[in-house]
Amino acid sequence: MTRSTISFSQLRKIQYAKLGFVLLVIFISTALYAEPPDNYPFSKYDTGLKQAQREHKKLFVYFGRFGCGFCDMTNKQTFSDKALRDRFMQHYILVYADAESGNRINLPSGERITEMELGARLNVYATPVFVYLEPDGTMIYKAPGFKTVKEFIELDDYVYNNHYKSQTLSEYSATRK
Repeated sequence: MTRSTISFSQLRKIQYAKLGFVLLVIFISTALYAEPPDNYPFSKYDTGLKQAQREHKKLFVYFGRFGCGFCDMTNKQTFSDKALRDRFMQHYILVYADAESGNRINLPSGERITEMELGARLNVYATPVFVYLEPDGTMIYKAPGFKTVKEFIELDDYVYNNHYKSQTLSEYSATRK
């Protein structure tokens, strides 16, 4: 039986290759991770709900997740708009929830659930999804998928100005044309 030996330089090459692979995996994972957009004061759901009740403001809940390309696209192409950011910060309490997260939140009832369970309760099964809620947590409107600045402004007008109480979004949109 023959024994193979590995030289010190071969061992170093193997270690560098492993390190390179690990760094590549980390880089790819980081590049795919869609976090809440920069410069927005997003909070956790339970914190945001309490604040909304105190300030009598509606909630805007952004459900995103790790590896969501459309979340990243929304962050870069839509939420980078300063006028939209200012408008949303004035009109809503902003909440970000990771649709796959095990992070625990406390509901007003005292029940503890995960952000993922919150998404399931609100029928969020793909991301991104944007949910508008009353200060008590009652759903107003759910908007799935990538949205442009123009689409968010129309949704904001519909929700913020209470048009949802008397007409569907389709009816409201028809009156705007």
